[in-house]
Amino acid sequence: MDLRFTPEEEAFRMEVRAFFRQALPERIRKRIFLGQRYHREDLVDWQRILNAKGWGAPGWPVEWGGASWTGVQLYIFREELHRAWGLDQWNQNINLAGPVIIAFGTQQQKEYFLPKIRNLDLLFCQGFSEPGAGSDLASLKTRAVRDGDHYVVNGQKMWTSGAHWADWMFALVRTDPSVKKQAGITYLLIDMKSPGITVRPTVTLDGHHQCNQVFFDDVRVPVTNRIGEENKGWGYAKYLLGNERAGGARVGMFKARIGRAKQLAEDIPTDGTTLADTDRFREKLAALEVEVKALEITAMRVIGEMRSRKDHRQDPKASVLKLKGSELFVTTFEMLLEVAGPQAMPVPEDEATADWTASAAPQFFMTRERTIAGGSNEVQHNVLAKSILGL
Repeated sequence: MDLRFTPEEEAFRMEVRAFFRQALPERIRKRIFLGQRYHREDLVDWQRILNAKGWGAPGWPVEWGGASWTGVQLYIFREELHRAWGLDQWNQNINLAGPVIIAFGTQQQKEYFLPKIRNLDLLFCQGFSEPGAGSDLASLKTRAVRDGDHYVVNGQKMWTSGAHWADWMFALVRTDPSVKKQAGITYLLIDMKSPGITVRPTVTLDGHHQCNQVFFDDVRVPVTNRIGEENKGWGYAKYLLGNERAGGARVGMFKARIGRAKQLAEDIPTDGTTLADTDRFREKLAALEVEVKALEITAMRVIGEMRSRKDHRQDPKASVLKLKGSELFVTTFEMLLEVAGPQAMPVPEDEATADWTASAAPQFFMTRERTIAGGSNEVQHNVLAKSILGL
């Protein structure tokens, strides 16, 4: 089954594809293609290239520097980006911090932050998870006490991606411990240069430093940095998490991985033929392609239904995209690991001399993180059971 796009949408796809072919820096494409770690300057350079084109925040309203693209255009943009082995835009800026400020921020907050978020003049990190408050996010304990025109923040965040790069954090803090846990949470923007903030690295299984612990010791945050109303942060967080989960359908990435695995398998001899011609490999490939197509169709359905929504609520079917997308994130990489076979090994110190097999095993082990981040798959099952099945 093929999805049918309009002639205008196909012309848009060709425009996007041509731009990526011409504008994506080769050093970035090579790093993503080989599975190597990217750097802060890669994010900034690529974001500013997109922003100069007018594509820095394509889903935002034109009023705030966006392109007001349709859901289908955004889908095509991301699919072509992944198939070009391009670097994703910094999610915390473009898809999380920015949209929340647009939806719930003050005019002053919008005017100050949005241009800087869009151009990556300010890089944000996400201060949500804590020890004992990951999938059960509402159990967070980081406390913010009002003191005149400031909040005084004490506590700890963990698994904070990019905190060592970040200029600012958007964080959930507890401002009223006397009410039910979802009701006493406030959403703050926190300058990471504030006195009392300590960032400690968390090196993950793949040997990379992307995550961090962040400690707050009497950190003073101006009340003007609060998003929306005090104690209403849970609602803003649900809006944000809906955006995060809707981005789980990385169909272009999965198509690129499957195509790459198929191409590589054609050069691997096995029992007088090639790996690509073995029944087991072909069956596994076909099953993955069917699942990716089903995810693509589901993504189109969610996009279509979102057009009719007038409020800030996200379609609960975004949890389907996150749930299945995270599973395919694992299984498509598992296929690449199978193709790498015994050549898979930890990344050597000199990444310049490494081929794609060098990062296959470390990356595969880290794919499991996708079934936890942004709300574990168990949580997504619960969301779907409640919101769609009425259980």
